[in-house]
Amino acid sequence: MKKPLLIVFTLLSVLAAASVAQAERMSVKADIANVRSGPNTSDAVIWQVEKYHPLNVVRSQGDWCLFEDFEGDRGWIHRSLLVATKTVIVKKNKCNVRSGPGTGNAILFTVDKGVPFKVLEEKGKWLHVIHADGDKGWIHRSLLW
Repeated sequence: MKKPLLIVFTLLSVLAAASVAQAERMSVKADIANVRSGPNTSDAVIWQVEKYHPLNVVRSQGDWCLFEDFEGDRGWIHRSLLVATKTVIVKKNKCNVRSGPGTGNAILFTVDKGVPFKVLEEKGKWLHVIHADGDKGWIHRSLLW
């Protein structure tokens, strides 16, 4: 009796891992996009996200995508508002954005948790990023999702 339960548990674990692994990484292309409680414009707007906000699409329903963000929050967004551009979001408070890829470079500005960026290039563990307002700089990968 234990062996069939173990097989079922293993199969469910593999399927769950596969569905997470197949999540499609997308980012918001609109300046501001509504996140809704369901896959329809009649569903409530539960929050808004800004340009370059990265998200993992969990599943699609027609032109709508159920997604999960860097904090594990879920919501629905229309696919027309998304693009497959490499973006990141700051996951810590008070992160330095520098003039070059290393702590020896000048701090250009500081950002808080939740600020999204488009990735321009990578050098080791550093990413050259740009914000929707045009601010550019380098930030360490460990500070990002």
